Amino acid sequence: MVIEVKKLVGKGKYTGEFAFDYVPDADKVLVPLSKIDKVRVEGSFEIFDDDSVGVNFTLSYTLRGQCSYCLADAEQQIGYSSEVLFVTDKDDCDNYVYDGIKADLKVAVDDALLFSQPAVLLCKEGCEGIKIN
Repeated sequence: MVIEVKKLVGKGKYTGEFAFDYVPDADKVLVPLSKIDKVRVEGSFEIFDDDSVGVNFTLSYTLRGQCSYCLADAEQQIGYSSEVLFVTDKDDCDNYVYDGIKADLKVAVDDALLFSQPAVLLCKEGCEGIKIN
């Protein structure tokens, strides 16, 4: 989950692609009674003249658990795209900061994972929940 910026610049390689699987910490799953086994991350990067690094990536994963309304087994396929910028200026509050040597994607991927999750997990569209007679 690390882009070796300094090494890549030394080799004259300013663009590239990456792909990896990532197992998120349990506290990154926001929907109660749910889990994410692994997240597939695929993307590309570009290193700019000012040493900032633009990164585009897509997350894809399956959210599994119990329906938020009726507690039946449920799962949802999720895909989410993100575009971020890594900068070396520690005073920049709008972008991700890195040390000028290695850009670690973990925080950006964790943030995208949090943004990508639905508010509820449903067993089927229009689930009416538990029926009490």
